[in-house]
Amino acid sequence: MTSMNGKVVLITGGARGVGAEVARRLHAKGARLVLTDLDAEPLRALAEELGGPDRALTVVADVCDLASMESAVAQGVEQFGGIDVVMANAGIASYGSVLAVDPATFRRVVDVNLVGVFHTVRAALPSIIERRGYVLVVSSLAAYTASPGLAAYHASKAGAEYFANTLRLEVAHLGVDVGSAHMAWIDTPLVQDAKADLPAFTKMLAALPGPLGKTTSVQACGSRFVTGIEKRSSRINVPGWVGALRWLRPLVQTPIAERDIRRLAPVLVPQMDAEVAGLGRSLSARTQALERE
Repeated sequence: MTSMNGKVVLITGGARGVGAEVARRLHAKGARLVLTDLDAEPLRALAEELGGPDRALTVVADVCDLASMESAVAQGVEQFGGIDVVMANAGIASYGSVLAVDPATFRRVVDVNLVGVFHTVRAALPSIIERRGYVLVVSSLAAYTASPGLAAYHASKAGAEYFANTLRLEVAHLGVDVGSAHMAWIDTPLVQDAKADLPAFTKMLAALPGPLGKTTSVQACGSRFVTGIEKRSSRINVPGWVGALRWLRPLVQTPIAERDIRRLAPVLVPQMDAEVAGLGRSLSARTQALERE
């Protein structure tokens, strides 16, 4: 297991949720942090909590802009000498079915969740290679399963998984390890916003069989991530049972396995789309405000 003491870790989407939780836990283990986000105020507050720029450098940056991520990496390298670990964590989700979602929002989700991963890794990779470091791409359980109303999220997270799988083959001979993280529902602002905005989303979670609709705490997720980073794991599953679905993916995607959600979709999809129309937006209000800044 790799000691994180003195290691430099770049985390995108670092202002809230899992990104912030992992930052706190790695800071406690002696890591130095480069944290990026679009949300400047909580990013600033977290940096103060973690002792300021000597241990936690913050950069307001958009993962959809390669130059912005290159600048963030350059600042981290100048401040701390290099990057040992990059965690491509920034992610958003849209609301509404394929027929109802705002097309520009659909594209933005793919840009953040997939192209943003590429930009983050591309910018940090030279330093990661120099230090024989570790790349963690935050995918999701959504890479293994499907839920109505979340086409952009599922497509982008499946793409993120395969990006990580491909990168792993490209850089293994250089001493770089690559992992992908796959989480079920985590009690992050993303999930909290969806529950608050869309009663149909909460109803869908309740309809999912077994543990599939359960929510895990950010703290539990952060703990699993840090252990995975220390182990330079190829895959991090939260909760642990999520890993089984990777192997069961062909079965999960059969009509029999999809029976319950197929039965509910004729009710849930029109309800969700009506709620999205009532909101007048395909993003949470918090995310939409950041997108407009």
